[in-house]
Amino acid sequence: MERIIDVAQYIFSEYKRVAGEIIDEMKLQKLLYFSQRETFAILNKPLFAEVFEGWKYGPVSREVRTVFTEDGMNADIEEIKSESKYIINNIIHEYGALASWKLSALIHREISWLNSRKGLKKEENGRVKIKNEDIQEDAKKVRPYDYAWDMYYDEFEDYEAVV
Repeated sequence: MERIIDVAQYIFSEYKRVAGEIIDEMKLQKLLYFSQRETFAILNKPLFAEVFEGWKYGPVSREVRTVFTEDGMNADIEEIKSESKYIINNIIHEYGALASWKLSALIHREISWLNSRKGLKKEENGRVKIKNEDIQEDAKKVRPYDYAWDMYYDEFEDYEAVV
């Protein structure tokens, strides 16, 4: 299992390489969420153990928030596994071109975020932890797409759903 800080740095660096610009923190937080959800959809396990809080604009990792800079994560970084990179690269390809606010709007439909917001007013930030079980529930509605092979995972002959 990866550390969320290492995943955040990989997204930061890969997004900069692909898009030619520095990712803003809001978009980074959203891509972290989608990476976690996609990993549940493909492998039926989390990408990282750290949890998000359900803030008003979507899931936020405090760990990432405290070390994020315009130069990357201000922390000791370790390399992530190639399997993780592959999943994350697909997420960057699928969601990277969307504006941060569009990603936020997509997440506001997710069960995990909605459950973390119960009892809160719309303008409240909130600090309720988002449950991995809820993200796993969101993952059930995802049909993972492989941009390298230009096909859905379930179209691969040897693909077996793990859920």
